[in-house]
Amino acid sequence: MSRIGRLPVDVPAGVQVDVQGSNIHIKGPKGELQRTFSPLIGIALENNQVVVSRNSDKQEERALHGTTRAVIANMVHGVSSGFEIVLEVEGVGYRSEMEGNTLILHVGYSHPVRIEPSDGISFESDAKTRQIKVIGFNREVVGQTAAEIRRVRPPEPYHGKGIRYAGEKIRRKAGKAGKGAV
Repeated sequence: MSRIGRLPVDVPAGVQVDVQGSNIHIKGPKGELQRTFSPLIGIALENNQVVVSRNSDKQEERALHGTTRAVIANMVHGVSSGFEIVLEVEGVGYRSEMEGNTLILHVGYSHPVRIEPSDGISFESDAKTRQIKVIGFNREVVGQTAAEIRRVRPPEPYHGKGIRYAGEKIRRKAGKAGKGAV
C-alpha cells in the first residue's frame, strides 16, 4: 500500500467536500475547486475525512493512489489556507511595482513588463525587500504563474541578476580569467 495514499485527508472546519464517484468538489473560505480523478481510484468521505483507496496492486493504480491523495490534500489546503510563492528581484536597477492589481517589472528591457493576474491569483510587491508574492488557492496555478514571472528574466550565472525563487541557489560561473603570466 502507498504510504502517502493510505493517509486520510482531514477536512478542516469551514470546508465542504462533495464526492460523487470520481468527481470531487471542495469549497472553502478562499475559493472552490473541482476535479475529476481516474475511476480506478476510490474516493470516499468518512467521518469528516477524505479516504483514497485502490482496488488492486496493478502498477497504474499504485501510481495513481498517492498522487490522487496528494492532489486532494492540496485542494483542501488551498481552499482553507491558500498558497504563496515568494520571488526575489536581483540586479542593479531591477524592480517591481504594483499598478492596481497588475504587476509591473523593470528588469533591464527597454520597456516595463506588465503581468495581469489570472482568476484566483493576486500579487504583492515590496519595494524595500525587492520581493514579489504570488498568492492563490489553486497550487497548480500559483506555481505556473510564479514560473511565468521568473521566465521574464531568469537569473544568469555570471552576476546572479534576474528573478529567482526565494531561497533558490544560483550556480555561479567564473568570468573571464584576465591576463595571466605568459
